[in-house]
Amino acid sequence: MVEDRLNMITESINENSIDIDKISIEGALHLMNEEDKKVAFAVEKALPQIAKAIELTVSAINRGGRLIYIGSGTSGRLGVLDASECPPTFNTDPEMVKGIIAGGDTALRKALEGVEDNEEEAVSYLKQERLSNSDVLIGISASGSTPYVLGALKYGRIIGASTVGIACNPESPMADLSDVMIEVIVGPEIISGSTRLKAGTAQKMVLNMISTITMVQLGKTYKNLMVDLQASNVKLRNRALSILKKVTSVKDEGEALRLLEDTGWSVKEAIVMEKTKLPAKKAKQYLKNSEGRVSKAIEMAENQISSGGVV
Repeated sequence: MVEDRLNMITESINENSIDIDKISIEGALHLMNEEDKKVAFAVEKALPQIAKAIELTVSAINRGGRLIYIGSGTSGRLGVLDASECPPTFNTDPEMVKGIIAGGDTALRKALEGVEDNEEEAVSYLKQERLSNSDVLIGISASGSTPYVLGALKYGRIIGASTVGIACNPESPMADLSDVMIEVIVGPEIISGSTRLKAGTAQKMVLNMISTITMVQLGKTYKNLMVDLQASNVKLRNRALSILKKVTSVKDEGEALRLLEDTGWSVKEAIVMEKTKLPAKKAKQYLKNSEGRVSKAIEMAENQISSGGVV
């Protein structure tokens, strides 16, 4: 096992940074920046697999399932971070996207290196979360061989959940346990084995893609605006007002405020109301009929109006 790890790309020596301890601060920064530039190109090569993971996730959520990330160390923290940002950004139920890290919440702030070797703990967490065959389980591991993550994917397979692996080494043990395997090969780190660097950046980019495009597909945006946000504080209420004025003919802040108050600060309903000139109750019904998609709700209402049907 030790020999296998030494042969991993993520654990190998980066010849470009072999003398990093001898060069200037600015020189080291240029070197790090050059290495970081490689990450986006590595992610690009994995786009077909990322698309398949998103398709699985959208399908799962549409049938009442969930997206669950699981990992240890940096990988686990990135999964928890991505999951925690979905409710405020897209107004999702906190149960829709979940993040599990080996060692629990303590491990978010304090490194608990030993827990990554415990397959049984991963299974225990997933049982507590009541992982089912309706869910998508995404295992995140830079090495692709973390026992905690492998144990989780094995359990996911047993109960029939859709499984996705994200790793930064090719042909890792995760591949045999994943319905979709996303390999982002970023090469050796500038500090050998420090996978919080390029590997961590790559994982963050992939998770951003999965959660963001999933939410777009679920109708959580209108054009490229976050119209399903929770206007729970002054900043977000101001953002809601700004969005409404950007995408509608409303320019007066008082009128925009009235529309949002009439809908309980639902930006989506307010947009449909203004675009179709329908009351809040009707706008809400069209959104429901269009599965929350603003563009589709507006189109449905306008088609019915133009055809002379009862709106």
